Amino acid sequence: MEFKAVLKEPQKLAINEAIRTARFVRNKVLRYWMDNRGTGKKELYRYNTQLREEFKFVKDLNSHACQASVENVERAIKRFFDNCKNKVPGKKGYPRFKKYFRSVEYKQSGWKLSPDKKSIKFTDKKGIGQVKLKGTWDLWRFDQKLIKRVRIVQRADGYYVQFCVKIDNSEQLEATGFTVGLDVGLKEFYTDSDGYTERLPRFYRNGEKRLKFYQRRVSRKKKGSANRKKAINKLGRQHLKISRQREEHAKRLARCVIRSNDLVAYVRAACRRQDLRVKNLVKNHCLAKSINDAGWYQFREWLEYFGQKFGRVTVAVNPAYTSQNCSSCGKVVKKSLSTRTHICECGCQLDRDHNAAKNILTRALSTVGHTGTFLNARGESTSTLLGSGLDEQVGSLNRESPGF
Repeated sequence: MEFKAVLKEPQKLAINEAIRTARFVRNKVLRYWMDNRGTGKKELYRYNTQLREEFKFVKDLNSHACQASVENVERAIKRFFDNCKNKVPGKKGYPRFKKYFRSVEYKQSGWKLSPDKKSIKFTDKKGIGQVKLKGTWDLWRFDQKLIKRVRIVQRADGYYVQFCVKIDNSEQLEATGFTVGLDVGLKEFYTDSDGYTERLPRFYRNGEKRLKFYQRRVSRKKKGSANRKKAINKLGRQHLKISRQREEHAKRLARCVIRSNDLVAYVRAACRRQDLRVKNLVKNHCLAKSINDAGWYQFREWLEYFGQKFGRVTVAVNPAYTSQNCSSCGKVVKKSLSTRTHICECGCQLDRDHNAAKNILTRALSTVGHTGTFLNARGESTSTLLGSGLDEQVGSLNRESPGF
């Protein structure tokens, strides 16, 4: 959950100093790992302790906040080695230094909530002090022991305080008896297996004129001047507005789709093998802007989140030949990207995306089985990557289908 922070100018300066310190610790620990290959987790934390003894401004930051910066490096290193081990195509994500850092993260110390839960006090020596919280979340309902992390985030329109709360927010819904397959696209945001299409909002395209206006204003200002900083802030606010519109649109649609169906099948848009690789698709300079504006990856993430929350099944299907195969007879009907209508010799004539959505649903049902049994041993729904067998299945499924 997230709250807007109501701050005075000295508090903003103190938060900026805390963020710079967290970035300093992260970059120094990363440099230590680069210079001493083979160092493990313990050595990184020991070096963090040395930094606190050597630099006073590091010691002024809460010790757990410094540890959070070390954990940031740990995750980057682990992700790099995992990508190398799994032979992920392309760049493996070698850890890099951070020039721009916009957050500082505290664990369960260094802060204290007020009794009314409407303000938070940061108790380290950075001088942030009491911060008033502005938002609609019911933070007072949670015990402070359940709050595992507190993060201060800087954005173009101000500062925000985020709380990571350990709670069970699952909600069981009654079965609807419906299943659906979704095919995302650039003509429509998605087309489902029933033929329904959702309009593509094109938030970036609609706001592009305003973005160019603010970008020109930034270019005209003298570098390093106060006016240039103000112009950059206005440009950042416009980008932030567009990203929030896209996020809210994906969240709203995903919630609606999940609540209305017991099973949702879709083409996985991620950066892994056998998936629809958005990273590769945007290399097409003619479609890159439209693909990034569509927000397929955000939509997929919210589908999986709400699927887990509401006890529904989300199934990621291998995209191979979903557009080329006939959903009626299964015959391959080759077509170019410009061909928008699927016409088969068997008499099946559908919109290209509608045909693909039906194929996506068919693949999901043929592999998973009966839709009433999609719960693992703990009673939680799972997300499964389908296609070339079940070699990348997440979790386990209890199935009644006799074919498994």
